[in-house]
Amino acid sequence: MTGPARPCRRWVTLATAALVATGCGGQGEAGGTTRLAVFAAASLTEAFEALASEFEAAHPGIVVDLHLAGTPTLVFQLREGARAGSVAADVVATADDASMRDLVEAGMVAPPVVFARNRLAIAVPPGNPAGVGGVADLGRPGLRVALADPAVPAGRYTAEVLARAGVEVLRPSREPSVKAVATRIELGEADAGVVYLTDVRAARGRLEAVAIPGDDVVLSIDLAAQQVAERALGNGMERVRPSVDTQGNPVVNGGSLVALDVDEGTVAAMASWPTFSPAEFVYGISPGLFAELNDPARGTPFVNRAVLGLYAPGSTWKVVTAMAGLATEVITPEAVFDDRGVYTIPNCRRGCGRQNAGRAAYGAVDLSRALTVSSDVYFYDIGAKLWQQRERLGPTPIQDMARQLGFGSETGIGLPVEADGRVPTPERRAQLNQQNPTAFPTGEWFVGDNVNLSIGQGELAVTPVQLANAYATFATGGTRYAPNLALRVQAPDGTVIREIAPRVAAEVDVPPRARAPIMNGLVGVTAGPDPRATAINAFAGFPLDVYPVAGKTGTAQTGGDRRDDALFAAIAPANDPRYAVSVVMERAGFGATAAAPVARRVLGQLSGLEEPTTPLGTVTGGRE
Repeated sequence: MTGPARPCRRWVTLATAALVATGCGGQGEAGGTTRLAVFAAASLTEAFEALASEFEAAHPGIVVDLHLAGTPTLVFQLREGARAGSVAADVVATADDASMRDLVEAGMVAPPVVFARNRLAIAVPPGNPAGVGGVADLGRPGLRVALADPAVPAGRYTAEVLARAGVEVLRPSREPSVKAVATRIELGEADAGVVYLTDVRAARGRLEAVAIPGDDVVLSIDLAAQQVAERALGNGMERVRPSVDTQGNPVVNGGSLVALDVDEGTVAAMASWPTFSPAEFVYGISPGLFAELNDPARGTPFVNRAVLGLYAPGSTWKVVTAMAGLATEVITPEAVFDDRGVYTIPNCRRGCGRQNAGRAAYGAVDLSRALTVSSDVYFYDIGAKLWQQRERLGPTPIQDMARQLGFGSETGIGLPVEADGRVPTPERRAQLNQQNPTAFPTGEWFVGDNVNLSIGQGELAVTPVQLANAYATFATGGTRYAPNLALRVQAPDGTVIREIAPRVAAEVDVPPRARAPIMNGLVGVTAGPDPRATAINAFAGFPLDVYPVAGKTGTAQTGGDRRDDALFAAIAPANDPRYAVSVVMERAGFGATAAAPVARRVLGQLSGLEEPTTPLGTVTGGRE
């Protein structure tokens, strides 16, 4: 069968193994009926009903009783049914391994039990009436499973084989004298069948496992950098003042960090806050704990903000606007703009005033200095000019550059889920207005929208991995990769089976005449010498003379009276880029004082030039 039934194939194989293991083989005693009880999720009702019919047709004498319900109800049925002795079956198969395991160990389920999800455990009836043993061929090519030892005494035992991080873990019987042999089995590709991976033996009351190891996947993650990233991000977020919801209840703020190797197109570190322990899932997770991991009031720890978090990028976006301005020749690197701290949107009728953070006036600024001090007014002017010249340039120069850098689409990092972000355009604005005029009362795009977009505000939303990858693309001179999380597959002895090559997603035109002034401005952010450089305090004492850091602070408005999100994006070393880093911290205030110190910790580890325990002190100053 194909389609929705394919995920359910495993229980058919495991149930078959259990039936053969107990000597049923498709026939009850004296040609009677063997009953197979299957407990599974209601979401797969159609698939399981089809498989049940197929299974009964293939095995005359077997009747399949389906128990399908939502997970909480299913667990309740398993437990209550066992207590009442109403699980009338010769063999029980279930996808709810954790609940069934507890029932078996408590002696509440007497029939032989087979667990799904790549694990086989058989509870043999007292006396092992079938007398099975050795290795049985279940009639499918490639399918072999070790069965019970014929010397098993009267009584019941369970043998459970789990696999986690390549280590086989066994839970012995409550009867220490029991001898047992079982196996972990796993489905192969398509209809290739099942192969046995591990032989488990019990001798003198102790279980010992003889493991047949699989291949290893070597990740691109730098373990030391990952540890520093998680610790630095966690410490930084714990200093952030908690937010409150509309009822005044405290809400945990979240954050993330992504570090990419720009040479190899790989992920060096990736952290999300708040976090959780994957070990919680090894033996199954309770509905209560699962709800906590998805609770917004607790910061939704189960959400990987690095790839799913959507944020206004704030001033980290100014690199995009600068590239668009240079590409269209609306600006030149040398042109000087008089920044008086305030700006009036041209051709505007209301809400026309804009200003720098704190109304700071920076005076004469060219492109490089505008990035170093983060002059909003300079970039407001670029956004306005690009819209005013739309007949020559088209309506979306900033958005077009953003898409080339990977914003508005998935990076292709290869994780199960990834957000694509949002890059607003005049066309999209009109579409939304037509679809829902109540939510989107205007379908027009105004010069003020371009002004907001120029500094990374408005309806714009990006993910942290997109931000890091865009800076990595700029660092390479235009090569945009789909980030890899793995380097190679290798055998246990180290023999390389397959190298995982970098994946080039696009080539972006970043000419040296555009790259140089932008890079100079970003280097000035951390190193000065301009005393108003936004991250100069955050990187005070860092060995910038040997490992220069090109960075950009960002402080993004979040609406209402909520604190701003803090961001920082960096490339290092600036003279020969190897890493690109992004840090996003929700409701943390200024990027210069909150996010930049976190990035410094990771860059210190990646460079090997600063110990992660080096005191940084309190970072002050900076309005970005």
